[in-house]
Amino acid sequence: MITFIIWIVGVILSVKAIIEIWNMPLSGLAKLIAIVVLLMTSWLGLIIYYFFGRKNLPTWFKNIK
Repeated sequence: MITFIIWIVGVILSVKAIIEIWNMPLSGLAKLIAIVVLLMTSWLGLIIYYFFGRKNLPTWFKNIK
């Protein structure tokens, strides 16, 4: 039961992060790369996104057009 709750929380946070990334002023390729990396790294990707990436993502991808 607890693993199911943890899984649901992970899905909700992932969807929220994807929506936030999609609404950022980035190019389509940068958005795609960020979303794929986030999904492939699971919880580690969510932790990095919420603690570091939310503020820094536009500067990390500023050269990708």
